[in-house]
Amino acid sequence: MSPTNRVAVITGASSGIGEALARELVSEGYRVALLARRLERIAALAEDLGEAALAIQADVTDRASIVAAAERVQKDLGGADVVINNAGVMLTAPFGSDQRAEHRQMVETNLLGAMTVTEVFLDQLRARKGDLVNISSVAGRVAPAGFAAYSATKWAINGWSEALRVELQPDIRVMVIEPGAVATELSDHITHEESQQAARDYRDNVAMPAQDIAEVIAFALSRPKRVTLNEILVRPTVQAM
Repeated sequence: MSPTNRVAVITGASSGIGEALARELVSEGYRVALLARRLERIAALAEDLGEAALAIQADVTDRASIVAAAERVQKDLGGADVVINNAGVMLTAPFGSDQRAEHRQMVETNLLGAMTVTEVFLDQLRARKGDLVNISSVAGRVAPAGFAAYSATKWAINGWSEALRVELQPDIRVMVIEPGAVATELSDHITHEESQQAARDYRDNVAMPAQDIAEVIAFALSRPKRVTLNEILVRPTVQAM
C-alpha cells in the first residue's frame, strides 16, 4: 500500500515527537489520527495540518477512551495502517517512597498504555497488514541513577515489542525506536528539583530536535514490506549516556 493511502494513529500527538511525526507523515501523504489528552493542542494541530488530520481526545490509561478512538478511526478513516505508541512520561528522581505515585504513573502510561492501545487497534492492523511502532528510549538499554522506574518501563517496552515481533510477523511489522535526548516537554513534568534541572540542562545543551526522530520513523515506515528496521537507537552525536 502506498503511503498516500495509509492512516497513522499517533498517541501523545499534542507535542514533542508526536507532533513532529504528525507533521512529517502528513508531508509524505499519510492521513493521521492525533490522539492525546489535551484536546485544544491536537485540535490546533489538526487545523494546521488540514483535511489529512483528525484530532481525537483520548487517554492511554483509559481503555474506554481508546476503544472510542479506535471506533472513530475505523469509521472516519477506514482503519489504522500504522499505530505509533508515543505517549509517555519521564519522572526521573532517586528511587524511594516519595515517588511511588509517579512510579505507578509511568508504568500505567509508558507500558500499560502502549499495551492497551495495541490490543485495541490490533484487529485494524491485522486487517490492513500494518506497522506497529513503539517509542522506547536509550533508557531501555542503559539505566543511570535516577532513572530506575523510567528505565524499567522502557526495558519492558523493548521486551514486549520483541515478543510481538515474533508473534505478529509476517503480517504486522514491529519497530522499536530508542531516542536519546530529545528537546521535548518531558523534563517540564519532573517534580524532583535536582533531577528536573539536570534534565533541562541536558535538553538545552545536548538534545536533538524532535524532527530528527520523526524523520527516522518516517524512513523506517517507508521501507519495503520485506524489510523491518526492528530496533533503532538514535542519540545526539555528543550524548555520553
